[in-house]
Amino acid sequence: MAGQLVDEDPQLALAHARAARGRAGRIAVVREAAGITAYHAGEWAEALSELRAARRMAGGPGLLAVMADCERGMGRPERAIELGRSDEARALSGDDATELRIVVAGARMDLGQNDAAVVTLQTPELDPARTGAAAARLFYAYADALVAAGRKKDALTWFLNAAAADLDGDTDAEERVAELSESDR
Repeated sequence: MAGQLVDEDPQLALAHARAARGRAGRIAVVREAAGITAYHAGEWAEALSELRAARRMAGGPGLLAVMADCERGMGRPERAIELGRSDEARALSGDDATELRIVVAGARMDLGQNDAAVVTLQTPELDPARTGAAAARLFYAYADALVAAGRKKDALTWFLNAAAADLDGDTDAEERVAELSESDR
């Protein structure tokens, strides 16, 4: 039930997840679901606690990006960066690694380290020929970091790349292109 409600009513979904945790708190997938639901409800500390418990029970480097984002949500960007530097982070690949890079870049921007955020996102996956949600999110985050670093012209290019890659319309890249284009007039 929590999974069905999480997008439309995160607080009700969290109530269901908490009830499940109360009945089956020793099952890793229940703790993971509770953590993800708490994350969507903006309950960062609870989410982090549940995700840590799920990882202790099941092992593996999964959910590091969500955990790092919880650290950011609690105002601890330094801890998000530490998670991004961990041995477990180095074991990630594909979309999981990209999501963690996006969160770490956001943490860098939280600290005013905008150039470091740009560098964090410069990976082989930053290929404008790619499409899909993961590529769109990476391109968007890169463009956002470029704006923060004062590189509007480069950012415009990457927002355009994000819009082209965003086949499902998950980002507001097109609006950001219009916004940046108007600010240059």
